[in-house]
Amino acid sequence: MRPVLPYLGYALIVVAAYIFLAAGKPTLVSGLFVVSGLAVGSLYALGGIGLVVLYRATGVLNLASGAVGAVGVMLAWELQQRGWPQAISWAAALATAMALSLLYGRLIAPGLAWRDPIVKAVATLGFALIILGVTTFLWRTDVVRKFTLPTDNQAMMLLGLRVTLTRFIVVFATVSIVAGIWFYLARTRTGLQMRSLANDRDLSALIGVRILRVESIAWAIAGAIAGFTGLMFGDLLRLEPFVITFMVIPCVAAAICGRLENLGLVLVGGLTMGVVESLLTFSPTLKNIRPIAPFFIAAAVLIVMQRGHQLVFARDE
Repeated sequence: MRPVLPYLGYALIVVAAYIFLAAGKPTLVSGLFVVSGLAVGSLYALGGIGLVVLYRATGVLNLASGAVGAVGVMLAWELQQRGWPQAISWAAALATAMALSLLYGRLIAPGLAWRDPIVKAVATLGFALIILGVTTFLWRTDVVRKFTLPTDNQAMMLLGLRVTLTRFIVVFATVSIVAGIWFYLARTRTGLQMRSLANDRDLSALIGVRILRVESIAWAIAGAIAGFTGLMFGDLLRLEPFVITFMVIPCVAAAICGRLENLGLVLVGGLTMGVVESLLTFSPTLKNIRPIAPFFIAAAVLIVMQRGHQLVFARDE
């Protein structure tokens, strides 16, 4: 029963938020906000999952994932403006995100492998600022841009609500990626090696694990997830490098909800954050705290789940 309790806690948070914030509102209106929150929360969760996969394999909390996703979606937009097919522009965005992630993972991260986790996280923040600087140099921030997907014009009815296909795809893709990564980590040889690295890097090297290869795979997976998340953020939120870059912040909060290890809790935590953040729009008093709502939830989760355990960042390397 105990493993189920955190999931029940998140469900109670959503129910309480709905009752407190959406009481008296038309069902269709409140339902639209819930669906919108689920879509954005799926992206928080997906970004958090990319962070967790990389952290479990390398010990690096990658604060550059948002910037990597931002440059990917900006490139996709630029290619579409030049008449390139949409599918090619999406592939270019994913490839660029993976290349940037691998660049850091192969050239910079190995030199910091034995440093404190906080040092490694700050180093990725520096990388994020470099990417953001280059991105804003190439694409001026004072220009209004719009990135759309073909699925934005298609919709399905759900409980009387018209929901765009893009939002369905985001939620479905997030759940599928969580299931796929869980299977990969639990059932494949490389996944086992990633888990081994997370537990003891020195011992893994002694038993023959090819550390650089395994870490490169983890960086590539994280880059692909960041690229996909950036494309979806650019469509569902705003095509703005600063906005997408700093979307990594609620993604970190979602990762913290799973203590940087439990993919299921990251998924449910991210969905909860998205729904609560969306429902806060109903409150004239509380709507201004929407950007920090994910961290209130993450902080509450940590306080409840800590119970004398080792802090998330206090990890032996």
